[in-house]
Amino acid sequence: MPRRIEIGRKLVGDGYPPMIVGEIGINHNGEFDRAKALIDVAVNAGADAVKFQTHFAEDEMIHSDITPGEISSESLFSIIKRCELTTDEQIRLKKYTENKGIIFLSTPFSIQAADFLDGIGVPAFKIGSGEVTNHPLVRHVAKKGKPVILSTGMSTLEEIGQAVGLIRESGVPLALLQCTSTYPSEYRHVKLGAIGKLREEFDVPVGISDHSVGIYTALGAVALGACIVEKHFTVDRNWPGPDQRLSLEPNELRELVKGAKAIFEALGSDREILKEEKPIMAFARASVVALRDIKEGEVFSENNIWAKRPGTGEIPAADLWDVLGKRARRNIRYDQQLRRSDVGT
Repeated sequence: MPRRIEIGRKLVGDGYPPMIVGEIGINHNGEFDRAKALIDVAVNAGADAVKFQTHFAEDEMIHSDITPGEISSESLFSIIKRCELTTDEQIRLKKYTENKGIIFLSTPFSIQAADFLDGIGVPAFKIGSGEVTNHPLVRHVAKKGKPVILSTGMSTLEEIGQAVGLIRESGVPLALLQCTSTYPSEYRHVKLGAIGKLREEFDVPVGISDHSVGIYTALGAVALGACIVEKHFTVDRNWPGPDQRLSLEPNELRELVKGAKAIFEALGSDREILKEEKPIMAFARASVVALRDIKEGEVFSENNIWAKRPGTGEIPAADLWDVLGKRARRNIRYDQQLRRSDVGT
């Protein structure tokens, strides 16, 4: 059966154009006006959706000095707290997004965040890679009864399978995203081949959450059948924030949307001659012609006949060897296309 789900009236999966999700994340730095500006960038680029992160710092982590690795020297708690948007701001941003004609999504990092997003009517839930093994949150989100998009970074197939099982217990539609949780990801770590492996293993739509620099690997993912492309973007990489350096700028996001659509349209696999190709065949193919004047009764050989364009003659180039060794039934002039009635025994 076709692998597909529906997210906010957009069908996603086999046979449908890839859903381009502009990942805003925390690139707004907790500033409402910057968040609106990012939504405008996504709309102008032609993205299908924007995705935020819903952080309620005290609900999702303890006060700690732990930092997000090499991403930033600032403590993770401090980053999260600084980048929180108020519930009222998120409600207003959701309305602003939908009034612009695209889909509003956000990743919850706590049960409280999931309840809030459900309450404001998000059409689907995105679960981040860090929550794959957070079974209490995965189960809580799945019980909301809405489609789930699950990223798979930092996870084994076994761990992904456990999370998939919890989601399937609730019977909700599911899509997976191949993801490498390094920021930015080196190209050799992106593992585009895992898209097919996840599709085969779990029989669900599979896309990519891409943290590499630029649009190359995201477009490669579309060529391999990715049905969702999630990519960080920003207004300006010079903005402050830990994710800016791996984010696309507006022109790059626009090119990603354009390129993904072009690649999807080019994905056909049948090998029939298109009706649009048939007019080209007349001048692009070749027919059997005389290389010099040929007298009636003369034997056809590679010295007096060969194939030349156009392909409008009665004898196509592929049939040249059927003519060699036979005799001419009439005089044939140089460069004249042979007719079948010209060929004797």
